Amino acid sequence: MDFAIPDEHRVLRAAVADVAAGFGNDYYTRKAEAREFTGELWAALGKHGYLGVNIAAEYGGGGAGLVELAIVCEETAAQGCPLLLLLVSSGISGEVIGAYGAPAQCRRWLPRLASGEGNIVFAITEPDAGSNTHRLSTTAERDGDEYVLRGQKYYISGVDAADAILVVARTGTDQVTGHAALSLLVVDTGTPGLTAQPLPVSIALPERQFTLFFDDVRVPADRLIGIEGEGFRQVFHGLNPERVTGAALLVGIGRFALDRAARYASQRVVWDAPIGAHQGISHVLAKAKIEVETAALMTAKAAWLHDQGQPAGEASNMAKYSAAEAALAAIDAAIQCHGGNGVSTEYGLIPLWGLARLLRIAPVSREMILNYVAQHSLGLPRSY
Repeated sequence: MDFAIPDEHRVLRAAVADVAAGFGNDYYTRKAEAREFTGELWAALGKHGYLGVNIAAEYGGGGAGLVELAIVCEETAAQGCPLLLLLVSSGISGEVIGAYGAPAQCRRWLPRLASGEGNIVFAITEPDAGSNTHRLSTTAERDGDEYVLRGQKYYISGVDAADAILVVARTGTDQVTGHAALSLLVVDTGTPGLTAQPLPVSIALPERQFTLFFDDVRVPADRLIGIEGEGFRQVFHGLNPERVTGAALLVGIGRFALDRAARYASQRVVWDAPIGAHQGISHVLAKAKIEVETAALMTAKAAWLHDQGQPAGEASNMAKYSAAEAALAAIDAAIQCHGGNGVSTEYGLIPLWGLARLLRIAPVSREMILNYVAQHSLGLPRSY
């Protein structure tokens, strides 16, 4: 085991942090409270090549892997600017299209993902399916040289900032298992019959949520990614990166919150001593620091396993679980440390709490992760 940090990773971390710091948490907080996409920061990261760090060089990317994309996610968040679309556009869509897309499809979409000029968001969640992917009801029926999509998706992030959507649809039934045979198709956001309806949420985020309605949406057959009916396997090639990048984002949020809390606790003087001198504050922050660093190690392991082509499901789930718990503990400790200032817009902690709380639920809930570990890691009986 080699825990040395390669020079290229140090340089990448510093460079990404420098770009994000140029915008800062004040910028992110303004965008979050206005529900406006952080387009300027996204464009800056794309200009420097960081959005496509995991995309093959022949398609305009950095030719690196998930390890490097996780660094980008973590460092932007550590500057108070966590970008949820990194999980879906770079993490899921970039990885899935890069792995299963035909050369013409890769040439068509990956350069735009790498540069930030285009975004492809991901649509799998449905109102009646929840975590049970086998129950997806959105269908894609082949009709000559086209597919016709019918159905509904919801809680789809960033549709207003995207030019296309990677849609998971049912194209038949598996004759062996009886489960849905799934396929992946890229659908332009302006396609006739596709309606994107804003879905209001109380959490302040720059990335808005949407319900999507597919009413006889026709897309060319060349929009199919990979092989029809093999979408379930392809989806999970993208879901592990989503868990890993989500974990990295949470680690960065935890780092930002603890850095802000430590500075505040060192400067805030009550009863003639900085409040950070009191163990009631210092021990809570120290405990949160340990948990964030532990989550960072699991996240790095999961990203490395994915890049090495090794099974990464267990590690990805554990990384996402531990990072969500650690980030929430860190933000809660930071808010408590700040007292009333913890809820002030000036300190920018509440929008980060909202995002971390969301990532405790999505893209997979902590309960489903515990189910996975119980069944696959411990060999316990399945309850559902």
